[in-house]
Amino acid sequence: MTADPTAAPVPAPSAAVPTQLDLRPHLDNTGVTRPDDLGAGAFNVWANTFPAQHLPQAGADGAVDVGGVRFRFPAQAEGPDNLRCAGQRLDVPKGRYDWIYLLAAGERRTEDILHLHFADGTTDPEWLRVPDFWPQTPPHFGFTSGITFPVMHYPRHIQRDMGPSLWRVRVPVPRETELAGIRLPDNPAIHVFALTLCATAAAVVPAEREAA
Repeated sequence: MTADPTAAPVPAPSAAVPTQLDLRPHLDNTGVTRPDDLGAGAFNVWANTFPAQHLPQAGADGAVDVGGVRFRFPAQAEGPDNLRCAGQRLDVPKGRYDWIYLLAAGERRTEDILHLHFADGTTDPEWLRVPDFWPQTPPHFGFTSGITFPVMHYPRHIQRDMGPSLWRVRVPVPRETELAGIRLPDNPAIHVFALTLCATAAAVVPAEREAA
């Protein structure tokens, strides 16, 4: 049976459509500072921070691109900009997602379990693995995309020969049902700066064309 040459082409599967989660109600740590206010934050016990002057510029939509994923980054140097994982539950717009992308950094390389809560009441555990922010530590867990800075802030000086990193990490959502929430691990060594959920819309063949 030959195809109808006048029929509209079947669309290819779309690229991942991002849902950028608003983390502002959960932010409790300041990890980004300006060079004229080095003591305003404390990412870790030594009060290191990331340099605000070297963050990527947000686009017209207010988001930054990190490894092909758009993140809504908190306002620069305007108070808390990340959350320390402490078992918080993050409610998400109900929907079917394939991946959870996080812009995150560990005070050391770390891995822990987060829980995916689905609208039907089911729960799945998944690994959240985050490389160390420290520049002399090689990346682990296979993640290579992120934001690497040319300097690191200390409370009283700027260290020119250290380049800390925020990492773009991801967690799969294997269950094919609506996701409703994410329970973060209780692990304060993991800092989350932004979170984007991605769903890949499958191509749908119209019933009449399938019958033809």
